This record gives sequence, C-alpha cells and structure tokens, in this order.
Amino acid sequence: MTSNSSGSQILRSLSRDGRLLFTTRILRLFAYGFLSVILALYLAQVGLSLKSIGLLITLTLVGDMVISLWITTHADRIGRRKMLILGAMLMLFAGVVFAFTNNFILLVAAAMIGVISPSGNEIGPFLSVEQASLTQTSPGEKRTHIFAWYNMVGSFSTATGALIGGGLAHFLQRSGMSVLGSYRVDVIVYSGIGLLLALIFSMLSPAVEVKNTVKPEPSVDTPKTQFGLHRSKGIVVKLSALFALDAFGGGFVIQSFVAYWFFKRYGVNPAILGSIFFGANVLAGISALAAAHVAEKIGLINTMVFTHIPSNILLILVPIMPNLPLAITMLLLRFSISQMDVPTRQSYTMAVVEPDERSAASGVTAVARSVGAAISPVIAGPLLASVSLLSVPFFLSGGLKIIYDLLLYRSFKATQHLK
Repeated sequence: MTSNSSGSQILRSLSRDGRLLFTTRILRLFAYGFLSVILALYLAQVGLSLKSIGLLITLTLVGDMVISLWITTHADRIGRRKMLILGAMLMLFAGVVFAFTNNFILLVAAAMIGVISPSGNEIGPFLSVEQASLTQTSPGEKRTHIFAWYNMVGSFSTATGALIGGGLAHFLQRSGMSVLGSYRVDVIVYSGIGLLLALIFSMLSPAVEVKNTVKPEPSVDTPKTQFGLHRSKGIVVKLSALFALDAFGGGFVIQSFVAYWFFKRYGVNPAILGSIFFGANVLAGISALAAAHVAEKIGLINTMVFTHIPSNILLILVPIMPNLPLAITMLLLRFSISQMDVPTRQSYTMAVVEPDERSAASGVTAVARSVGAAISPVIAGPLLASVSLLSVPFFLSGGLKIIYDLLLYRSFKATQHLK
C-alpha cells in the first residue's frame, strides 16, 4: 500500500464534513445489514406470500427510484444537507410503519414513500448526494482511494449489522419471544437509526453545498439542462443503461433472498445467517479497498470488468455445490472480489462529468440501477417459492451480470486507463 493512500492518511485528509459523511455511511449501512437478514422472513411471518414479498420489494425499489430521482436532481439547487435530512426522515417513516402494521397496502405505501433496503446495500438518495459532497470537500487526487475506504467501511458496517441483526433475533427467540416479535424488534431499531442519521446530517456545514457562481446570461451556446445534466448527458445515459442491466441481474440475489434461500435449502437459523453475511460483507469491504490500488495499475474500467466476471462465475456456482459448507465457501469467495467494481464505478462517474453535474449524474445512474433492480425481485419471488426453481435466480443473476461486464468493456475500453 502506497504511503499516500494509507488508511490513516486518507482519513486525515477528510474534512469535518467528510468525517460526518463517513459516520452516516457507517450507521446507515449497519441499519441496512441489520434489517436485510430478517426482512423476507419477517414479511413471511406477518402473513405475506413469497409472491407478495417479491412484489413488495419491487415496489419498494420503484418508490426509491422516484424519490431518489427527485431528491438527487434537486439537491444541488435546494441544498444537499436538506435533502439528506429528508432521506433520513423517510427511512424513519418506513421503519415505523413496517414495525406496526401487517396491512399489505400500508406496507407498500411505506416502502414506496420511505427508505427500506431489502439488499443490505445502498438505497435511497444518500449515496449520490454524499458522493458529490465528498468529491467537493476532498482532494481530487485521492478521490478513488476515498471512495474505496467509503465503500469498505460501508461493507464492514453491513457485515456487523447482519451479524447483530440475525444474532439479536435468534437471542430473543431463545429467550421466549415469538419469532414475529423478535423480527419486529429489528425493524424498530432500524427506524431509530433513521432518526439518528437526521440529527447527524443536520451538523453538516455549508461547505458541502454547491459553491455559488456567477451564472452567464443565457445564449445559444448555453447548454440545456435536463435532470440536472448538460454536457455529460450522453455518457450518463450510456452508463445508466449498463448499470441498469447490472442491477437487474443483482436484483435476483439481494441479501434478503439469499438469506431466504439458505433458510429453505439448508434450514439455517437467523444467527448463522447473520454470521454468513458478516463474513461476506467483510470480504466485500476488503475487496472495495483493494480496488483503488488495482485501478492505479490497470485503470478504472479494467478493474470494474476483470474482477466482476470471476465474481459472477462464483455466484453461479453457489447453488451447484452439494452441501452447505461448499455453498458458503463459494459465496464468500464471490464476495471477496465482488465489490471491486463499486468504488471504481463511482470514481469513474465522478471523473467524466462536470463538477456541477455530479449529484445529478450520480443520482441518475443510481436511479437507473434502481429501475433495473426493481424488476427482478417480482420475478425472483415466485422462483424462490418453487422447490424445483429455487436456485434459478443465481443462474440468471450471474449470467446477466457477465453480459453487463462484456458490454461495459466494449463501450468504454477507449477510456480503460482512466484512473
């Protein structure tokens, strides 16, 4: 590890706002991991069928797409801090409703308006606005390394959340609480973290906002703005289409579904599920950190593609394994390289757009991913309900993601050495 990219130096290079944004990342991803391990099991306990669970998750992501698109494309104008606080309050709202009702219509409404993560990964407007704020308040030459650490701490937090969320539910059940009651406690904790996030976001300084500039008089040469984009619109559209395909594949194996698969296939209890995803997300965090160093040598695009293809082959192998230890091994091996494309993808997007388009570009590409991810759960739900088709989501996911990798390389190989 080079001296200018060591963890201590990267963290010291962060401003006060940067440290606050790392803190919110840690808390938010902890909450997402905490909930995701038991979410599908919880919804099944309140009486929803797998088909309804798949539909609910799809509608959750559709709602996330609409809310996130509006927030991220208005954040630079209305205020990034305000939009982050709004997102945190939507997270609190969704958690409260999920905890205290089993009415499908109310759950759908809360899922679409609020912020619920069925995957354990980022959802909502936070990532896009935080990335733009970090890029603005951090040294440009350290951008990829900062994003790598940002993703690593997020993966470690998801891992810890999964371990504690699954362990807490199992402990409460062994202490005499009903299965449903134990899962409901996890949901209440999730909503409480949403409130804490709102308080921390309120502490951000004006430095995270777009700097005021004197705007030129409109002329025929002034670029037209659409969804907050102007000069970079073409490349953002192309990236968005590819990211949507990747997310569509990923939506078949969101963490809640993989947890359910292990439960149905091998009868794994919540505590063990938490341990599995603790290990998986720790490895994912390490892989995200390693990505910055690999990208320095072979470029952002090459790092994204050449690490992603093997990870998806390993994903396809998970359900083929003849026993639980081997299935877990394949999953852990997959996670050990699966996140190397994430900080490089984020850094690449920030590098190829204008500074005043960063929130919008990140938001539009994130929404494209939400569109892709929103479609697959409604397909995966019925597949998981069938004993004979239980493993098909793994094959669909891995195959679609490999197609994405090949298309990405073909489209952007001319910029493969961008770092």
